[in-house]
Amino acid sequence: MTIATDCPAIGLVELPQLKLSDPDGNDFYSLRKFEPIISKQVLISNLQAGGFQTKFINLRDGDYIENYGKVTWRGIELTKNYVGLDIKSVDPESCEVWCITVNFTLYREIALMLLQHLASKGKPVVVGGSDPFAAPEVYLGNGAAVVVKDKSGSANWPLFNYLLGKGSKEELSGVILADGTEYRRNKTPLHPEEWPLPSVEVARECLGTQYWMDPFPEELKPIGAIFPDMGCDRHCDFCQTPTYGTGYRRMSPKRVMEWLDVLCEAGAKSVVSLSDQFLGRTIFPEGRQEILEIMQGVRDRNLAVLWPNGLELRKMTLGRGHSGKKEDLTPDEELIHAIYDWDGRKGTLAGYLPAERPIFGRESYAKLVPWQQHKRIVRTIVGTGVPMISYGVIIGLPDDDNEALLRLEEALWEVYEEVKAINPSIIFQISPFVISPILGTPQGEIIRKSGLLQFDDPALFAGFWTASVNTKYLSYEEVSDWQFRLARVGDSKNLQIPQRFRTLPDEAKNGEQAEVAA
Repeated sequence: MTIATDCPAIGLVELPQLKLSDPDGNDFYSLRKFEPIISKQVLISNLQAGGFQTKFINLRDGDYIENYGKVTWRGIELTKNYVGLDIKSVDPESCEVWCITVNFTLYREIALMLLQHLASKGKPVVVGGSDPFAAPEVYLGNGAAVVVKDKSGSANWPLFNYLLGKGSKEELSGVILADGTEYRRNKTPLHPEEWPLPSVEVARECLGTQYWMDPFPEELKPIGAIFPDMGCDRHCDFCQTPTYGTGYRRMSPKRVMEWLDVLCEAGAKSVVSLSDQFLGRTIFPEGRQEILEIMQGVRDRNLAVLWPNGLELRKMTLGRGHSGKKEDLTPDEELIHAIYDWDGRKGTLAGYLPAERPIFGRESYAKLVPWQQHKRIVRTIVGTGVPMISYGVIIGLPDDDNEALLRLEEALWEVYEEVKAINPSIIFQISPFVISPILGTPQGEIIRKSGLLQFDDPALFAGFWTASVNTKYLSYEEVSDWQFRLARVGDSKNLQIPQRFRTLPDEAKNGEQAEVAA
């Protein structure tokens, strides 16, 4: 079958899903083909508002499986597959210009296969997203006509006018062309408040039916997605966001409600907020009130909301994350209840807590608070009745050793037992992520120069479940053992933990790992 779009202008293609599996068929990532889609929702709306014709092709929407390689990790042969629709089914000549978004290095190889196929008949292919932002040469060397470096959307109209023969190079901003010529950003970044609203049709095309828990509650399907702010006020060395040059910019409560109204009209019963730093609003005098208004608006629309990121614990305090000797780390109970309260149908269904390193290693993260205050904030959150929390910690830091990770494990059991005493029915999932040397970040560069990185395969080093970095004291295999072990803490009733990590190695089942730090 060939997907013929009959589109005279711009074809926007969503990548198929990655499946990395061992010989027993265990998946090393959380394979979810039908999550809501946000990048195309924002981009298509932007292009349509500029008068461009668009065609959306979702290559996740199918059951085709293609193996594109193998890699050996820990002595295990892992198979790399993409799942969805056959890349070759897209007719490269059916659109005048193509556009691919690659936000995760994990998908680089799949993106390059699609890029080479779309470029095979001479049509220009535009590539944007976080991975090409960090490594534009990879995509330009594989057939991309343009890599977009402006993450705000202000580059789009002049770029596509140029590619369609309606504009000049002089108007370009924030892009790199195939010959290596870079047109640095000369336009003010587009503010999220200015992002054009999606049509109901576009919003409906981008709805999903899967997210985190499996199965997802039927009464809360379909699931929409929203991006209410862009950037971050922090400058963490492991994150690429501070390098985008956009600063922290947020939608007004009124604009957020307008987006939610479109999603509701499209049929959404729940919504994923993909904000990088939603609570960054608290750095502004009026920001706290904005949060209260937005959360009330969510409930007024009878929506459930999920937070995969964007909720920094330090900003949930009376000190609002403004570091100082007299910073008040008392939980802001009104704010926390506004965010997390759940009545069985609306409010927060699930949220990710960026615990990162709540004890040893905390000095690596400026946004973290001391352990006792940390636990107090977590207890306050759990007291709201929120049904599910994913509690994320990072392991594999350069100074990690067995003793530090044993202490971390003790701390995780401690916080787990405390939250279960408050709400026995809560699903409190520990998500132990391994360090991923994200390209373009200071931490990523340090790890690469240190010689600690053991694999340069994107399907391994760019994932959070395939340890690829040694510490000064532990091999990547030992870090991986610890990841399996820490994944046993808490509940495992959702898809944040991949299938492979719910099928623990025999030594973990037998409890023999308990001796590792003795």
